[in-house]
Amino acid sequence: MDIEEHKTITLRTLLDHSVIESFGDGGRTCITARVYPEHVSKSSSHTYVFNNGSSTVKVSKLEAWDLATAAVA
Repeated sequence: MDIEEHKTITLRTLLDHSVIESFGDGGRTCITARVYPEHVSKSSSHTYVFNNGSSTVKVSKLEAWDLATAAVA
């Protein structure tokens, strides 16, 4: 996706224990990673939004939800 052309992006990120999946531009781009944070089993875990680029980025909307534990029948 050409950010210079569109000037905006969408990003949906899902965190599930040790797996992080990010879907950009409505799912056209996907990045999946496995991570092992120290505090995954404690309530002190946090998610951060940051920019490693050289330009300012404005986050116009940020939402987060806690997911319930899956029920296996």
